[in-house]
Amino acid sequence: MELDQALTYLRQHQRGVLLTLKADGRPQASNIMYAVGDDGLVRISATADRAKSANARRDPRVSLHVTAEDFWSYVVLEGDAEVTPTASAPDDATVDELVELYRSLQGEHEDWDDYRAAMVGDRRLVIRIHPTRAYGMA
Repeated sequence: MELDQALTYLRQHQRGVLLTLKADGRPQASNIMYAVGDDGLVRISATADRAKSANARRDPRVSLHVTAEDFWSYVVLEGDAEVTPTASAPDDATVDELVELYRSLQGEHEDWDDYRAAMVGDRRLVIRIHPTRAYGMA
């Protein structure tokens, strides 16, 4: 499957299962929401203390499995993860990226100042997936 075809499929959905690799090599699966940017990167909001964040930092090889409501149509996107710094101030680059990610998934927030403070308080970051390969039945 071509990467462009896979990204088109992913843009039609927002939920998937992120697979990262544990230290022992076994997969760790997390249900996530994601957005595909105009730059072709897949972005996921996560907290710094989650297994998926630690795993992606240690071994950037990840897979994202996305399936349609009918269950039979799916795409697995493989790629290399890039983990941003943990949000440390309401106006830092990570929080700015989290704001854009929120907008792409949910629209406008009722209180952006509160949202920005919550991202710092939650110790959030962004996992960016740089696609390298895809397969499936779209």
